[in-house]
Amino acid sequence: MSIFDLFQGIGTMFSQDADVVIFRILLILLGILLVYLGAKKILEPLIMIPMGFGMSAINAGVLFLEAGKIGNLFIDPLVTNTDSLMNIMQIDFLQPIYTFTFSNGLIACLVFMGIGVITDIGMVLAHPFIGMIIAMCAELGTVATFPIAKLMGFTDGEAAAVSIIGGADGPMVLFTSLTLAKDLFVPITIVAYLYLSLTYGGYPFLIRLLIPKNLRGKVIVNKSTKVSKITSREKLVFAVAANTLLCLLFPVAAPLFLSFFIGIAIRESGLEKYTVLIENIFLYASTFFLGLMLGVLCDANTILNPKILKLLLLGMLALLLSGIGGILGGYIVYLFTKKNFNPVIGIAGVSCVPTTAKVAQKEVSKANKMSFVMEYALSANICGVITTAILTGIYVTLISKM
Repeated sequence: MSIFDLFQGIGTMFSQDADVVIFRILLILLGILLVYLGAKKILEPLIMIPMGFGMSAINAGVLFLEAGKIGNLFIDPLVTNTDSLMNIMQIDFLQPIYTFTFSNGLIACLVFMGIGVITDIGMVLAHPFIGMIIAMCAELGTVATFPIAKLMGFTDGEAAAVSIIGGADGPMVLFTSLTLAKDLFVPITIVAYLYLSLTYGGYPFLIRLLIPKNLRGKVIVNKSTKVSKITSREKLVFAVAANTLLCLLFPVAAPLFLSFFIGIAIRESGLEKYTVLIENIFLYASTFFLGLMLGVLCDANTILNPKILKLLLLGMLALLLSGIGGILGGYIVYLFTKKNFNPVIGIAGVSCVPTTAKVAQKEVSKANKMSFVMEYALSANICGVITTAILTGIYVTLISKM
């Protein structure tokens, strides 16, 4: 027995192609970097720390299996045969989680349910038209990226999946890519979550570039509706009606709509035990395993795909266009309300809840500490979740019929 048979993580590097070995080393280092950036709160720690650990472990923990085959003891996402799947679930410790919660989109729905529980829909009911106008404008990247992706050689399903990155909604990207682009769902979802973690640092520069300081500090006066006047009963009625209507119109996205609106309904019904269960257990457990699974799916053979660079560029473009569209929506509302609006709120139409709403308030506060826009920003933020879900339904419905 040689030393490489004993230390197989190193030994396998001498049995693989050079490009695979280089990618393994790079991904190990990238995983360590993600853990560091997550711990420093530069990137979203809830996703990046488990993702970083999973990424470094999957590329370090490669070993020789039966018949000289090289693999790991974490997961085999490509296995489809029922007998093989039953065998592998008794060996690979993350395979049951992947099979029963990840590949069918359940984990995305659980995250969406948690988002619903922590969402105050009263913000939308207080400012419905403002929120929806901004949210629709902020879907610019979700719509405009599709033809660009097609021109770059992606299929309809792949183009739709990468376009949804513009909605800045991780579970939505996961759901769409699993449905329409299963071969590329790992890199698409990873690109999405990496970029979503960077929106907190990137969007402020976009705001400063497109909005002058005097408008960034604009104070909104004469509010016509107070969020405090919206009752729980009204919120509950809205959740039931919206869920029914959207499920009726877009059945393919019904699991997402149900998950989101039932979370809202539980919150507004005052079911504290369910609220605690979903928020403290379902949401955090799903987020943890989502990050971990994305990490362990990043083995070098999966990521070594010639389309990765294109995905990186398209993901960045989608979020940039959505940010620009949201700010344009803010300007539209600013003009429509006879300049009694702060266009910075437009960035909150990009539905990374509640990150982009916080970005809007932070930039406004830097320009004028007496200007408070969070109420409007959260309205646009929540409407952005709804519009992205609708576009997901449209993409999945149309492309599934092709």
